[in-house]
Amino acid sequence: MPWNDNANPGPWGAPPPGDEPRRKTEPGPRREPPPRRQGPPPRGPDFNELLNRLRNEANRLLRGPDGRGIRAPAIWAIVALVALGWLLTGVFVVQPNEEGVITRFGVYSRSVEPGLHFHLPTPIEAAQLVSVTNQNKTVIGGSQGAQEPDESLMLTGDENIVDLSFTVQWHVSDAAKYLFDIRDPDAAVKSVAESAMREVVGRNKLTDIITSGRDTVQNETLDLMQRILDRYQSGVTIDAVQIQNANPPPEVVPAYQDIARAGQDAQSYINDANKYRNRVVNEAKGDAAKIIQAAEGYREQVTKEAQGQAARFDQLYAQYRRSPEMTRERIYIETMQRILTHSKKVIVDSKSVNAPIILPPDLFRSSSPPAPPPEASAEQQTAPPQGQDQGAVQGQGGQSPGAPQ
Repeated sequence: MPWNDNANPGPWGAPPPGDEPRRKTEPGPRREPPPRRQGPPPRGPDFNELLNRLRNEANRLLRGPDGRGIRAPAIWAIVALVALGWLLTGVFVVQPNEEGVITRFGVYSRSVEPGLHFHLPTPIEAAQLVSVTNQNKTVIGGSQGAQEPDESLMLTGDENIVDLSFTVQWHVSDAAKYLFDIRDPDAAVKSVAESAMREVVGRNKLTDIITSGRDTVQNETLDLMQRILDRYQSGVTIDAVQIQNANPPPEVVPAYQDIARAGQDAQSYINDANKYRNRVVNEAKGDAAKIIQAAEGYREQVTKEAQGQAARFDQLYAQYRRSPEMTRERIYIETMQRILTHSKKVIVDSKSVNAPIILPPDLFRSSSPPAPPPEASAEQQTAPPQGQDQGAVQGQGGQSPGAPQ
């Protein structure tokens, strides 16, 4: 049947008039849809009938078809189901972060590690699971809504009051002791922490507690808490004690702030003094080392010169023993040469001089630059200049070198 056969509309009836092709000028005859069936609505499941069927089936299984007595297999099946359910009460699972504690008639029996375990069914044995890896935190002092507002006020060793709040981090190390040796573990940890902190604070000064002695106070408190809890056999291990806030009472906070600033200034001055001392000491050590090295060098120089002169004297003595006259003449000439090398005197032998001797003008001039003359007063400036002594020329008979003989 073609899809556009209007003569046989099919189960959906004839199409509406508006769906006719526009090329048709007149619509065809309209067909009415088939009439709907009239009848009651469908009914839901009957629960009463279902319960009756289940009851009849149970009676048939338990009492048989004649309904007299209960079958023995049914009784054993019920007993087996009850026994199985009772045995399953002894199955339990211990998580990786937990430790299982088994009690037999309320008395500790054993501890089990993480995994699937079984104990005797209830009420013979029971299992309690305790977390042994989670970190527990206890806050003492300064907490919001604290039951004891004055628990953070403590007396120091120098009879001052400090407002101190701190936290304690701990975990369970022995689940059996944790459950059975102390009644309220959380309250016991808090009480021990407060007592230990008060004892440690009472042995220290206020300035040490609020400034640089916090680590010491924390470590001493942790050790004291652990010793007390171990004596109680609480099964608790203290991991850390951390001071959150340590200040004097609010009434004296400004005064202690001034003290802290003064201490910082004093420490700054001490650091500056140490820096200056180190610099001066190092410079003095350097100068001392320099002087010592110079003295050692001078000592070596003098020693070597003395040794050289001694060796030269020994050589001269050996020559002198061979020819005394010649050695004396040579020593005399060398000595005079060494002395007269830098002398400004001129010695003229008058026996061999027949003509006037003219000496050069630069002969007696000093080789070093002359020092600047001092400023002369007005009277000295008007005084006539005086001649300069260019040296004395010694001749035989006391005559000048340029005088005729």
